[in-house]
Amino acid sequence: MPNVTAQGKTFECAQGANLRQVLLDHDIALYNGQARLINCRGIGSCGTCAVLIDGEVSAPNWKGRSRRSLPPHTSERPLRLACQTSVLGDITVTKYDRFWGQGHNLVW
Repeated sequence: MPNVTAQGKTFECAQGANLRQVLLDHDIALYNGQARLINCRGIGSCGTCAVLIDGEVSAPNWKGRSRRSLPPHTSERPLRLACQTSVLGDITVTKYDRFWGQGHNLVW
């Protein structure tokens, strides 16, 4: 089972598990500010669950690529949508500031 490290915590999850659900199940503060209330609940349309991932995850799908190509995101930045990402191996997840997580200041 892969290990996920996020917000100073490390825990296991099933291989292939949805990263958004794994983070929420372990009480990780995935959303910044009011995005906790105003988000798409995992369908890939809002972009507020954007995170930086180091480790083995699924390839970006069309929803994640499409949403990250629209402002305020940019496709040049290696962020991923947690809701559109499956955990395949050990990973470390980093969250940045701003409403959509598109900022450059580290949150966790």
